[in-house]
Amino acid sequence: MTTCLSTTTMLPFLCFLLFSFLWSASAHTDHEDFLQCLSLYSEDSNSFSKLVYTPNNSSYLHVLQGSIQNSRFNTTATPKPLVIVTPMNVSHIQATIFCSQKHGMNVRIRSGGHDYEGLSYVSVLPFVIIDLINLRAINVDVENSTAWVQAGATLGELYYSIAEKSGTLAFPAGACPTVGAGGHLSGGGYGGLMRKYGLAADNIIDAQLIDAKGRILDRASMGEDLFWAIRGGGGNTFGVVVAWKLKLVPVPHTVTFFSVLRSLEENATKLIHRWQYVANKLPEDLYITAYITKINSSQEGISTILAEFPSLFLGEADRLLPLMQENFPELGLVKDDCTEMSWVEFVLYNSGYSSNSSLDVLLNRTPQYITNFKAKSDYVKKPMPEIAFEGIWKRFLKVGIETPRLVLVPYGGKMDQISESSIPFAHRAGNLYKIQYLLLWNEQGKEASMRHIAWIRRLYSYTAPYVSKNPREAYINYRDLDIGMNNIQGNTSYKQASIWGRKYFKNNFDRLIQVKTAVDPDNFFRNEQSIPPLSSS
Repeated sequence: MTTCLSTTTMLPFLCFLLFSFLWSASAHTDHEDFLQCLSLYSEDSNSFSKLVYTPNNSSYLHVLQGSIQNSRFNTTATPKPLVIVTPMNVSHIQATIFCSQKHGMNVRIRSGGHDYEGLSYVSVLPFVIIDLINLRAINVDVENSTAWVQAGATLGELYYSIAEKSGTLAFPAGACPTVGAGGHLSGGGYGGLMRKYGLAADNIIDAQLIDAKGRILDRASMGEDLFWAIRGGGGNTFGVVVAWKLKLVPVPHTVTFFSVLRSLEENATKLIHRWQYVANKLPEDLYITAYITKINSSQEGISTILAEFPSLFLGEADRLLPLMQENFPELGLVKDDCTEMSWVEFVLYNSGYSSNSSLDVLLNRTPQYITNFKAKSDYVKKPMPEIAFEGIWKRFLKVGIETPRLVLVPYGGKMDQISESSIPFAHRAGNLYKIQYLLLWNEQGKEASMRHIAWIRRLYSYTAPYVSKNPREAYINYRDLDIGMNNIQGNTSYKQASIWGRKYFKNNFDRLIQVKTAVDPDNFFRNEQSIPPLSSS
């Protein structure tokens, strides 16, 4: 398995070396022709030219690197776009699509830059980035509990806009405020309200999309098949989603946050083991995650494992405490562990900001911390034995590995009630929890990256007996090219794409293929893990 994974992830690099010889001489001509095309087909070519960046532009690197959230893809060796377009309106996107098709440019679409494998801003082919950073308007309609949000807005900007209008409306999306709405919603999206209201994508009620023909479509004009596919089928596959209409959800004036910490010496392993039997069966108003990392112990030079249980309860602490005593007394929750606050204050708290932070920090598009990382995901259907966790801790404590983390996300509640085929996201009833494996490192250089990536692959291999099988399921917003890829050039067979596609989408993959074949048969919108059309098989 290790050899297979290594070969797979070397393919982009080997292809890049080959293609660089083939197209480096013509790249200048290609992008000059592309730029000329943009000026011809833009309604306002003078103003549009100020939204287009090439490597000759002094602001090019600032614009490119400003939304790169994984330092692993911000090196001198990382392939760079020939052009970055930062559209202000749909006509700019239409022109970019037309000219990219005419001049054979691969298109990558970026809303927040959080793609785990950098696919929203990296390609080994000559490419243009459509960076949606200027398309981030948000319109909240409190009376109808809806909001239109443009795809370049961040979750933080969305939460801020909702909180400005209402203290009792929310949206069930993720914890990281700098994540772009476009990519988050395209892959499903989840957060602390998941067990109460489902995924972010479960609460999309309309969208505006520009397809490969440059048509502007809404739900009525695109049809229910395409509308189904864009709500969880992954970004950069069916077109450019410019905006989403969201159904906002009610939350109480007061919610309760708590986070209990326990080290190995304080029975962390038994608590994590017990959590597996409890978290998915709790009332849907209660969301308890488990977050495991390596820390320095009180003994100098020795590391240990810390388990944290950051949690959200939709109600006051006095209602929460009896629920915890009844369902999870082992955690030992007491009132002093609990903090009552508004929902948007929970968003701040859960994002790592202090309780006295201004809501304005939600408008900051730059993460508090950017480093190198690699991630993987799994779904667990039966509780793992304590010995399995002890094996994970042993690997966490390995010398030479910087910051490993494990995030266990409870299912149950609303997630059990929504059909697997409701949207492309198929991971519903039958799952106890989802695992995110995350490894962060600051050490620079190829050797450091190879060492850390090899470590997380070995951990992933170790946990195979304890997680879902046939397929071993994965979450597309935790992008992982190790589980399979499309061909960089040429056709990708149904069989090849199914290797990764069924892990993300299970049986919904077949319907996604059919939609793709109908709306983009020439596979214009594509990347290493986009849905391929049958015509490319």
